[in-house]
Amino acid sequence: MKKQHFMHLCLFITLVIVSLGVVENPFTEDYVSVMKNVTVTAVNTEDPLYQELEQKAKEYEKEPHSAKIDKVWKKMPGLNGLKVDISKSYAKMKKKGKFDEKLLVYKQIEPEVKLKDLPAAPIFRGNPNKQMVSFLINVSWGEEYIPDMLKVLKQHNVKATFFIDGAWAQKNVELLKMVKEQGHEIGSHGYNHPNMSRLGENQIHEQVTKTNEIINSILDVKPTLFAPPAGNFTNQVVEIVHSHKMETILWTLDTIDWKKPTKSVLLGRVIPKLEPGAMILMHPTEVTKESLSDLILKIKEKKYKIGTVSKLLDEERQ
Repeated sequence: MKKQHFMHLCLFITLVIVSLGVVENPFTEDYVSVMKNVTVTAVNTEDPLYQELEQKAKEYEKEPHSAKIDKVWKKMPGLNGLKVDISKSYAKMKKKGKFDEKLLVYKQIEPEVKLKDLPAAPIFRGNPNKQMVSFLINVSWGEEYIPDMLKVLKQHNVKATFFIDGAWAQKNVELLKMVKEQGHEIGSHGYNHPNMSRLGENQIHEQVTKTNEIINSILDVKPTLFAPPAGNFTNQVVEIVHSHKMETILWTLDTIDWKKPTKSVLLGRVIPKLEPGAMILMHPTEVTKESLSDLILKIKEKKYKIGTVSKLLDEERQ
């Protein structure tokens, strides 16, 4: 009897140890966690809805566009293609019992050639098939207008790319931090607004390195985009910027706000010429501060999204 009791006790202890091993096993936890979140939807390929999906899918698919060097616009980013995920689309539509294009689920297909695969060249715009535009705000003066511009951008939930002059950054640390804290992208505008086309090789390297170090020391961010002051550049500038793993950014549309136009003139320089992929240059000026809200609203009326330069240049469809 004692022997039988002892065997039962051993069996009990063994079961406890095994149970603890299973519970404490991270792979088991991961498996259980995943299985809890998995919703299995049976796919019936004979279902007329599934077959309708297969037939219509190609109507909604888009081919990917590879990045290229354009004769006019120079370095041009690519754009992902779209392919209908039939199984996931079927699962969503099955609940409704009929085809609904609003319930289509897509997979993005990457292009063969991406922006990063291209050689050094300036960038003047995003892909013309991407329904997005960007604000390029070059900053080497005008700090008194930046807080109000930030308020407008925040009000409209818009993120811009601020190209910061290194000398300006040293004098306006807290304001620069405010720009970053509000989620805007930070690029480089060189140091002390030089004419980059007149600089020698070492001076160009210094402009890029010095400004990057200043911005990084303040924000812990290394810029990947460089906007040459006044748009002055040479092939040497672009090559050196590229060697620092940065892109040289120009613009598609210019507000010419530094000439102090009226609001209507500023808007007239942008809105009639606005196209998908446009990069819109501006500065912190009084007229830009006063025009920014109207500019955003008019862009949104055209159904374009407004994103940072990096988002515009990314291959992902929005």
